[in-house]
Amino acid sequence: MEVIPTVTLGDGSQIPQVGIGVLRVPDSQTSSVVQSALDVGYRHIDTAAGYDNEAGVGQGLMAAGYADGKQRQQLWLTTKLKDSEQGYDPTLRAFDRQIALLRTDYIDMYMIHWPTPFDWRSDQTWKAFQRLRAEGRVRCLGVCNFLPEHMERLCQQTGEYPLVNQIELHPSWQQRETVAFCRQHGIAIESYSPLARGADLQAGNGLIERIAQTHAVTPAQVILRWHIQHGMIVIPKSVHRFRQKENIDVFSFSLSDNEMAQVDALDSPNRAGHDPLTFTYA
Repeated sequence: MEVIPTVTLGDGSQIPQVGIGVLRVPDSQTSSVVQSALDVGYRHIDTAAGYDNEAGVGQGLMAAGYADGKQRQQLWLTTKLKDSEQGYDPTLRAFDRQIALLRTDYIDMYMIHWPTPFDWRSDQTWKAFQRLRAEGRVRCLGVCNFLPEHMERLCQQTGEYPLVNQIELHPSWQQRETVAFCRQHGIAIESYSPLARGADLQAGNGLIERIAQTHAVTPAQVILRWHIQHGMIVIPKSVHRFRQKENIDVFSFSLSDNEMAQVDALDSPNRAGHDPLTFTYA
């Protein structure tokens, strides 16, 4: 079983640097995916109300014995609020539903899923988050897909920055301005779509494959290792046990400075996902 290192957040919390995401995993399959991930060594599960599989996550935690007690203390569980439920009272109601589905007493990190600047309610949402934290039902507060302007606005209105910003990040979409802002303000970066949904495995005219051959690993492991060496938290998704094991087996080798620079040079203006200025995950 792999031992996954942790990243220290601004409040001193320790989050496992590699977790497993369950986006687009059907609720009926999510329990078995979660149980498999926990069995191979993951201690960080990332879900969201918008994924419609929180019930499956909760069932998996119960079946594996990680819903409460000492086992629960070893687990980092993240979920996210639906954008349609932003606002103070709607957030509190949504959280009650979500935590019941997840079958646990607290959430390690609760996140605003998208900033929705065209319908900004993050300030009131965050105040509800702060209440949940004060009540001990949530331990850490984070955001997803926030650009620097959104994090500044949130801080101005609520008095604090998030501990984590979960963003689309991979070799061909590195979001350097957002990363620099987060590092300046002590906000940890969590990478989703870390392989660009598989597209970056072929990036650089075979560069990733050549680096993988040098280290006798897979191209996916090279990219995940690149994230790790940049200090990112990363949440690759896989429903297959052998891929789950592969995705956390990235601590037995290191990329050289030159290899890191070569992967850094793959940055491009092309994202694989949605634009935070216009998208909502209702």
